[in-house]
Amino acid sequence: MDPDETASGPVVPYHRALGVRSTVGVPINVEGHLWGIVVAASTREEPMPNDTETRLSRFTELVSTAIANAEAQAALSASRARIIVTADETRRRFERDLHDGAQQRFVAAAFRLRAAQAAVPPDLLELAAELDHADDELTHAMDELRDFAQGIHPTILARGGLGPALRTLAEHSAVPVDLDVRTNGRLPERVEVAAYYVVSEALTNAAKHGHASSVTVRVETAGHVLRVGIRDDGVGGAQFGRGSGLVGLKDRVEALGGEITLQSEPDAGTSLSIELPLTDDAERDT
Repeated sequence: MDPDETASGPVVPYHRALGVRSTVGVPINVEGHLWGIVVAASTREEPMPNDTETRLSRFTELVSTAIANAEAQAALSASRARIIVTADETRRRFERDLHDGAQQRFVAAAFRLRAAQAAVPPDLLELAAELDHADDELTHAMDELRDFAQGIHPTILARGGLGPALRTLAEHSAVPVDLDVRTNGRLPERVEVAAYYVVSEALTNAAKHGHASSVTVRVETAGHVLRVGIRDDGVGGAQFGRGSGLVGLKDRVEALGGEITLQSEPDAGTSLSIELPLTDDAERDT
């Protein structure tokens, strides 16, 4: 386009004010849709080289590919976040169904069994012993079901929040835990669930794989970020992708837009830290 004396249009005065003598524009198309345009302008009197449009078209092809890749990556991240949230909702619903269904039936059966125990005549010692044995088995089954339901989705996390849930984890840990939680109020559910599972997996690994004698857990909010740090004095050598469950934690954290860092040199313990955004960005992506 040459804005000479006969040129007209809304851009001509703008070009003349800048001293532009010629321009070339090439559209940026991403997956068949117009995304934008790239314009090259010259203030020289001589026209642009004949291959300017061709060279600019090649450049816009690279731009289109980069934009398409970025949008695909964003869509993938949003999809991963949706999968994580959906899985958590499914686990929570499953845990609730177990609590309201099977667990309640076990409790009712236990009451009836203990009523039967109380009604056994003193001279029926063998029957009393059998009922006592059945009561022990039922109690053991109820404990196993409760632990199973707790592993699916911890009830205390949904009811009390991250602090009480982590304190319960620390109390039941096979390794002594020095826990320090500094958060104010409830956090977004996706963040609490992710932080809980990170700490839970880290404590399990410290005892099972790291053979640690102590673990330090620090949790705090800093601005719009939740920071969690777990440090043990075990044998170290942990890596992502070695069957320790760390890959799943990495996927969960990154799907929520967070960062996870692992330091685990042999014979130097293991340090795991994460940062999770507290803003609504991840929720908007889902």
